[in-house]
Amino acid sequence: MERAIISFWHMELRKDPLTRSWVLTGDDIQETAPRPAAQCRLCPGSPTRLQQISSRPGPPGFPWSTRPVVHPNAIYHIEGSPDRRGEGLYDHMPTIGAHELLVENPKHDRDLWVADESEIEQFLILTAQRIQDLKGDARFRYISVFKNYGPGSGQELEHPHSELTATTFIPRRALYELRACLDYFNQKERCVFCDMVAQERSQGQRLVEMRGDLLCLCPYATRAPYETWLVSSTHDASYEHFTLSHGNRTRDLAGLLKRTLLRIRTIAESFHLVIHTSPNKFHASASLGYWKTLDDDYHWHIEILPILASKSKSYTFKEVYYSPVSPESAARRLREASIELSSPTQAAKM
Repeated sequence: MERAIISFWHMELRKDPLTRSWVLTGDDIQETAPRPAAQCRLCPGSPTRLQQISSRPGPPGFPWSTRPVVHPNAIYHIEGSPDRRGEGLYDHMPTIGAHELLVENPKHDRDLWVADESEIEQFLILTAQRIQDLKGDARFRYISVFKNYGPGSGQELEHPHSELTATTFIPRRALYELRACLDYFNQKERCVFCDMVAQERSQGQRLVEMRGDLLCLCPYATRAPYETWLVSSTHDASYEHFTLSHGNRTRDLAGLLKRTLLRIRTIAESFHLVIHTSPNKFHASASLGYWKTLDDDYHWHIEILPILASKSKSYTFKEVYYSPVSPESAARRLREASIELSSPTQAAKM
């Protein structure tokens, strides 16, 4: 049963002067009450009117196949100016941005690992369109797309959905990647992800599956047990450019994503999924310089981190990541996982 949440809060962004990370803080007072499943706010025909932003054409009998709506309890708000203010040595600014729910399917029980590849493809296209559209606003430095699923993940609603946030800063994990990719490119004039993909394809130990020029692999230095990446062997810095300009490759990505989630669910019910794409080049930084070689040094990818209750130390002990399952063992277990497809699809396997 879904729970209705009524929030009364004033949030702001504050910068940690030590880590240089922006954090959300404020007083959040929540009241929760049971909401009958029949009143799902994301289902077609719901009496609750959410602010729809756009949609993709729906199958017969449905008004849409996938759609974005403004989050009913948005953290970031699109109106205003992201003026940074100083308070002594500290910096803070308002929560200007965007916060959306990306409804993956009109059917309440049609999760990504159950849906047809054509349905997942429509969702991936919509996601790319929303990123591309929000990058047209020069206030926003980064667009994050993520999915929390299952107990302990922070999932808010039962209906299949992901979330999108547009922020006036670059989240710390993405910023670390940008710095590392730029440093590697400055040293070798090559993309570090392209080199990783080439080595993983050659060695095969951590490779789970291939489909077209897309790979599913367990990264060499995993942060959590069974951490999995989807990455293309064809270089592209932007997820949205790859998705909106490569036709059949988007269908390949849909199929590989479905099969990967089916594999993940053989070892964990819950997971986090995050799309990593390039930052907004319309908000370039004169001092940081990450945008000068961005198209060459960065590489989009999707990260999936399963949540295993018995291995929770990997999530709580953050000073040094700890994964009690090696990526080689994880990849072997995921390769050997017995999965059943609702619509069997031929995929290139190792």
